[in-house]
Amino acid sequence: RPRPSLPAAVVGAGLGGSAVAYFLQQHFGPQVQLDVYEAAGAGGRLATVTVNKQQYESRAASIHALSLHMQEFVKILGLKHRREVAGKSAIFSGEHFVLEETDWYLLNLFRLWWHYGISFLRLQMWVEEVMEKFMRIYKYQAYGYAFSSLEELLRSLGGEAFVNMTQRSVAESLLEVGVTQRFVDDVIAAVLRSSYGQSVLVPAFAGAMSLAGAQGSTWAVEGGNKLVCSGLLKLTKANVIPARVTGISLHSSEGRALYQVHYEGSEGQGSAFYDMVVVTIPLHPSRSNFTFENFEPPIADFPGAFQPSVTSVVHGYLNSSYFGFPDPKLFPFASILTTDTPDLFFNAMDNICPVNISAAFRRKQPQEAAVWRVLSQQPLDKQQLKTLFRSYYSVQVTEWQAYPRYDAAKSLPPIMLHENLFYLSGVEWVASSMEMIAVAAKNVALLAYNRWHQDLEKIDQKDLMHKVKTEL
Repeated sequence: RPRPSLPAAVVGAGLGGSAVAYFLQQHFGPQVQLDVYEAAGAGGRLATVTVNKQQYESRAASIHALSLHMQEFVKILGLKHRREVAGKSAIFSGEHFVLEETDWYLLNLFRLWWHYGISFLRLQMWVEEVMEKFMRIYKYQAYGYAFSSLEELLRSLGGEAFVNMTQRSVAESLLEVGVTQRFVDDVIAAVLRSSYGQSVLVPAFAGAMSLAGAQGSTWAVEGGNKLVCSGLLKLTKANVIPARVTGISLHSSEGRALYQVHYEGSEGQGSAFYDMVVVTIPLHPSRSNFTFENFEPPIADFPGAFQPSVTSVVHGYLNSSYFGFPDPKLFPFASILTTDTPDLFFNAMDNICPVNISAAFRRKQPQEAAVWRVLSQQPLDKQQLKTLFRSYYSVQVTEWQAYPRYDAAKSLPPIMLHENLFYLSGVEWVASSMEMIAVAAKNVALLAYNRWHQDLEKIDQKDLMHKVKTEL
């Protein structure tokens, strides 16, 4: 029989931690007593920087229109979508622009067709097929179904084909459906450098999710995306403990597993006992110094590495002549993506708008000082900054281990580490986006709930599409 209360810990208060806290409370109700451990403040990688008293997103900025969990969070928290400020994009090869967007939709289509034949249509059909199957997850989750491994989750959506998409590259998959090598080298490479900082060798599933975001309509949260995290934690009334978790040790009480969470805070070291723990921070040795004690068999090390990424937020005057526009007034682009060229020292750059956009706001003219976000793999040196900007007032640099190095691991991490000990961040090895993390958070909450109540019929069910149709 369930105990009267269920003490549960969530390690990390980024989007994964705040979303899983919300979903756990949604399913368990007042029975669950939540402690959320976070040393650096809610938001995790959803962070902002301040330039001239205005805040700007420094990292993950856009959310796809089909991100249903993110849409729900914004709605229940009473947040708003940020007003869109239009701007054109282009792809730069280091010497010239290989593709330029115009204000005319039909002209853009004509240019794509002229340069690449029907490759862009084949890409669109491939991405749409993947997304259509992926969208099944919302129906499964609405009916309370959960999955104990990432492989099972993928199989339920798209069969073995989806599992295989985590093992083969996006380039290989696209060439197979008739997309040309030139289109892959110019367009696909530019999108993946911008989103993951990596090449067309990233797995096909991660690539499809990134490409869906690049071609669909996207949005962001007015006031900053990190408001979703702080809002969800406030809504769940979770007890946020400002401390870094150093490890978890296993004990038992009345035949049930009991987890001791060890942490370090400003007042020194401490620990607390829980019936359930969800870890939402990456457990790879390069990212965290985290220990597991008394587990038999021992919890294995997590293979794989993370891709270093550098975000430079620069307030200055763009050097448009570097891009072939001696007169800055004629430079038409707000966003520049780049091809995989050895000499190029940056992955992408865009003229960013503040997180609060008033009705009177207008995008700066190209000859004016503007705030640009430059993404690169290494910090930019003085010479590189001078190449991109005629002059600048300020540069704010954020270095972070952004995404998994997708070529570094061949197997997906587990979701279940022990009976009631769950790992959320492993989903990033399938694909990394805000919505993927929200989907994983909902899955972990449902898995925890179904296991706690021994409702095994709701876990890893086969032929779910048929089951859900008959339930309807």
